[in-house]
Amino acid sequence: MSTFTEASGTELPVPDTSPYHAVEMPLDKGAGWVLFAGIMFGLAAVLNIIWGIAALANSGFFVAGAHYILLTDLHAWGWIAIGFGALELLAALSIWRGGAFGRWFGIVVAGLAVVGALMSMPAAPLWSLTLVALYVFVIYGLAAYGGRPELTA
Repeated sequence: MSTFTEASGTELPVPDTSPYHAVEMPLDKGAGWVLFAGIMFGLAAVLNIIWGIAALANSGFFVAGAHYILLTDLHAWGWIAIGFGALELLAALSIWRGGAFGRWFGIVVAGLAVVGALMSMPAAPLWSLTLVALYVFVIYGLAAYGGRPELTA
């Protein structure tokens, strides 16, 4: 974008009318990781709610006769999955809103979700390990890049 100087010495921006000009968008370091964390929380929330509903409905894709560490009933894990889905949806909205609370709330929810995913491993082992990997990336993104952007001189 070029400028035009008026007789009074004031510079006014003149937009580039060329259809081929490049637009420079400032991108904070790590903004993609924070966006990734919010999107993954939203996706995980929807999938956990579906998983919980399937567990409550005694769906056939869970491992039959699985023994759980704490709660021995698949219905209980279904309600826990729905609760985690609600927490993850709140975390996603909080991350997208910005601020330190959303970052720390997301880290806490992801940490609890890792524990929940590991404890529900008897029902769906591959799904649980996939969730653990996903939450580790979310924690990394929020911990490493979720704070204030660095000031550059």
